[in-house]
Amino acid sequence: MRKKIYEVSQQLSKVARGEEKAELVITNGILVNVFTGELLENIDVSIVEGRVAYVGTSDHTIGENTQVINAKGKYLVPGFIDGHMHVESTMLSVTEFAKAGLAKGTTSIFMDPHEIANVFGVEGVRLMHEEGQQLPLKVFTTFPSCVPATTDFEDGGATLSVEDIKAGMQWENVAGLGEVMNFPGVVYGDPLMTGEIAETIKANKTVTGHFPADDSKMLQAYIASGADSCHETVTKEHGLEKLRLGMHLMIREGSAWQDVKEVIKVVTEEHVQTNNISLVTDDVYPQTLVDKGHLNHVVRRAIEEGVDPVTAIQMGTINVARYYKMDRDLGSIAPGKVADILLIEDIRKLEPSTVIADGEVIYQDHQLMKEFPTFVYPEHIRNSINLKQALTATDFQLESKSNNEETKVNVINVIENSARTEKMTTALKVKDGFIEPDLEHDILQLACIERHHQTGQISLGFAHGFKLKQGAVASTVAHDSHNLLVMGTNAEDMAFAANELAKIGGGMIVVDDGRILAQVSMPIAGLMSDQPLETVVKEVQQLEAAWKTLGCPIHAPFMTFSLIALPVIPDVRISNRGLVDVKEFKMIDVEITD
Repeated sequence: MRKKIYEVSQQLSKVARGEEKAELVITNGILVNVFTGELLENIDVSIVEGRVAYVGTSDHTIGENTQVINAKGKYLVPGFIDGHMHVESTMLSVTEFAKAGLAKGTTSIFMDPHEIANVFGVEGVRLMHEEGQQLPLKVFTTFPSCVPATTDFEDGGATLSVEDIKAGMQWENVAGLGEVMNFPGVVYGDPLMTGEIAETIKANKTVTGHFPADDSKMLQAYIASGADSCHETVTKEHGLEKLRLGMHLMIREGSAWQDVKEVIKVVTEEHVQTNNISLVTDDVYPQTLVDKGHLNHVVRRAIEEGVDPVTAIQMGTINVARYYKMDRDLGSIAPGKVADILLIEDIRKLEPSTVIADGEVIYQDHQLMKEFPTFVYPEHIRNSINLKQALTATDFQLESKSNNEETKVNVINVIENSARTEKMTTALKVKDGFIEPDLEHDILQLACIERHHQTGQISLGFAHGFKLKQGAVASTVAHDSHNLLVMGTNAEDMAFAANELAKIGGGMIVVDDGRILAQVSMPIAGLMSDQPLETVVKEVQQLEAAWKTLGCPIHAPFMTFSLIALPVIPDVRISNRGLVDVKEFKMIDVEITD
């Protein structure tokens, strides 16, 4: 059980004075001092009761029962803190993610479980939060704010009210309000949005933001509401604007949304002060965790772009702790602080050889040193795909309103490695009264099926940018309402993919000619696997290969696909109700008849 500073302060004091001995002492390290920006050589760190008692020459704190780790030639780095992420996007349970994240040096996360909230509401949030509280990884929750992401354009499995947020702010280790995506609602005074923000501020907690729009007046109105951070910045200019207005700039580098290269120029080119900048992952899939890392990868990317290593480390540690008002405990290696410490040989590569959390060695030389508890989700959480009936090929045929042989349609154009889309128009052939996809010009059939309440509601549309030549794909990971998304080259495979995914309780699937090429089963709310990291990584590798077999060349296509239903990021999306023009904030027809 983690102890508060006031519970152990006298014992820390006694160890610092040498009256009592430390439980663990790290000797001869190179301390990365995130307060001064210095690298201090030949530093010892003495630890007792999970906290740092002394930093310096610590011979007087070593007794016969003290564990000693010689860190000669290694850097002592505070444990990395991810200030904004969705555990569900890793496809792993919180427990399995914790194993992967800690191995890469992440010792604390601020998770926004709004994916599961959109399926199971407060119950889903509480389950993930409770799972996180029993782990050596520190799991703080930002209570989801926009469930659903918008109230006008989609239907999810649950809703959250102002009263839910007010109650959630009282849970231990709830750090604030999750990203407030409904920025028009905030700006124009929607009572739900303003009420949630008010209750969070009353609880003296942090309101995390989400502002991808280009409107400066709206931005200032949004910041004035109390939402004071943003992870959706994709250009240097917008980053500067937000920093100059006092916003906390979260620079994102996930698996598909890679913003460091451009946005970090606020530091490397504009040379702004960095104390109000942090680095986050947002969405990371399993292969990235294994191949590149977690937050250590984002910090490394900043270094690769020209940021001083210590400055980059500050943006992944102390800056995050300060933003959430938790720097009394987290983000640094100093007397009284929680002993979350990484031993790292190369300050530019940032691969930890030893990971210490709460003063306990969790990973050493790539070996897990601690047992993790098991958390079991209730059966109804594992059976969340509620279709009215089995789907058939006719469900995916879009009837034309015209009597012409050709008709003009709106199309969602996806952008590789970007969360954004573009609206485009094209002419498609009409056969037997139904609008046909055009594989030659990369126009694929798209569908979004309500999967929470058995309404049988299906919306149809078209997508460009995936370049499938055959088969179909489907996913119940469909931000943020997580209805059933299907896309394909023919209606028969689309129906097959949807039905097979429903049978396994949700996840992601790739099919061709009535055969399953690959699938990732995610029975926890249709969002997360119940399997270990190694199994999920293998399944995702097979999934990615299967997308390529169908002809898709883009990076992490299943992540880009999963965002095609998110009606809070421009330009155009599909929901279970139809096409949404996010810039105009209105529903639009697929077929253009005027």
